[in-house]
Amino acid sequence: MELNLSLIVPVYNRPDEIKELLESLTLQTDKDFEVVIVEDGSTQPCKEVCDSYSDKLNLMYLTKPNSGRSQTRNFGMDHASGNYFIIFDSDCTMPPQYVATVRKCLLEDYTDCFGGPDAANETFNDLQKAISYSMTSFMTTGGIRGGMKNVKKFTPRSFNMGISKACYEKAGGFKDMIGEDIDMSFRIKEAGFEPRLLPEAYVCHKRRNSFKSFFKQVRTFGRGRILLNKMHPGALKLVHTLPACFAVGHILLLLASILFRSGWWLLPIAVYVICIFLESLIKNRSVKVAFLSIGTAYVQLFGYGIGFIDECITHKASRTTQEKLY
Repeated sequence: MELNLSLIVPVYNRPDEIKELLESLTLQTDKDFEVVIVEDGSTQPCKEVCDSYSDKLNLMYLTKPNSGRSQTRNFGMDHASGNYFIIFDSDCTMPPQYVATVRKCLLEDYTDCFGGPDAANETFNDLQKAISYSMTSFMTTGGIRGGMKNVKKFTPRSFNMGISKACYEKAGGFKDMIGEDIDMSFRIKEAGFEPRLLPEAYVCHKRRNSFKSFFKQVRTFGRGRILLNKMHPGALKLVHTLPACFAVGHILLLLASILFRSGWWLLPIAVYVICIFLESLIKNRSVKVAFLSIGTAYVQLFGYGIGFIDECITHKASRTTQEKLY
């Protein structure tokens, strides 16, 4: 079959990151693809950056009023010329073999939807490496982000997600909601398609660059999980409750150590902290990143857990989304 690849990238006020992304695309060993950059009403547009790459890439630059990343991705796919769309976040870069790897995998064993993992690279600062560790480690996520090869469990994420045009048209586009990429993955499965993980098709994902913004992001993820379960009954699994249990458990251990005046209650916390430090040290070979990883792991788990508990009690995100969609 003929694969005409269109790479879709929504962007909002990130001209510097788009430059890094486009530069990585010029280094691809397989250059047979279209790039569609969709500016979502940015006040800091990246047109000049895109223009500077117009002679190096088959690049389409589109603009639209601000409406959020979901509608922006749909807009890009609606205007793309390819028959297979690959969606990235604007803070990603691709290793040189990325497109060639995807094409090889699809031609050898075709799938209408795939997802790939993310990783850090040498250009990331120490905090970004620590965040990348905490978002991909079994110690923090239980291996559910990019590590599941089981079709029934794996849900592609929109920082690195491929969708055929036929799949997009049948399943429908992204919805304006928290957890829109997971919702899209569920609807793809409900439409009869089988998403697959392509472990070799990884991207380098910078994610957030401060503890505060990272906390806000993962708190939103926690809220979104409750919403997703309402829209797709059965989507909530035991593993998704673990961050909330982690947060509550830590608070109880701290209170017990104070109430009973014994430091032994803090032993489980100490063991966990040491495990995080050692695993990150082995993976990143940096003492500083290992120490930062302790902080990012706790921000991730407490942030997600707090968002999860908050949504269980208030249903704020669920009510807002229902008002938007229905």
